[in-house]
Amino acid sequence: MESVKILETLKKTYPAPKIALKYSTPFQLLIATILSAQCTDERVNKVTDILFKKYKTVQDFAKLNREELEKLIRSTGFYKNKAKNIILCSQELVDKYDGFLPETVEQLSKLPGVGRKTANVVLSECFNKQTIVVDTHIKRFSNRIGLTTFKDPVKIEFDLMEKLPEEEWSFFSKAGILHGRNICKSRKPLCNECILEHICPKKI
Repeated sequence: MESVKILETLKKTYPAPKIALKYSTPFQLLIATILSAQCTDERVNKVTDILFKKYKTVQDFAKLNREELEKLIRSTGFYKNKAKNIILCSQELVDKYDGFLPETVEQLSKLPGVGRKTANVVLSECFNKQTIVVDTHIKRFSNRIGLTTFKDPVKIEFDLMEKLPEEEWSFFSKAGILHGRNICKSRKPLCNECILEHICPKKI
């Protein structure tokens, strides 16, 4: 089965893949992942290094002045919308969940600014849940390698959940993101350096 070969090969190169975003609490990871939309993890880490030293709790973020937050996160792009969502999300966490993060994708993805991708990142990293995280890298990589033909992220997520063993979902997400970022790039994929070149049906 191709999915087994893909997983086995990925494990040789990425035996213990980790996400690049820096965080200390589940809430911090939630905020960092919201900020990472259309922004590099490197840039987000620079912003959150300052942000999380200044504001430490969900309650701190819930009380934030939007203009103040906009100044701090401006360099991540789409800062007005991100600031609005972060504050609303924090307020909802305080009002509905006593400042704690819910532990289901359905509850998390209903929070302002939190889609299934962000919810799945948090559940996988902080709550030991097996999830498929579909970002731009996973979307591109899983299509090129032949694991899915869908373009919609939610359809890709459920398609991959059917084709991959549940105990490998989180590994595949993290390894696939790294492989997509480093090798299976959007414009110039490094096919000659790819560990999966021998089984890839879409050699570019």
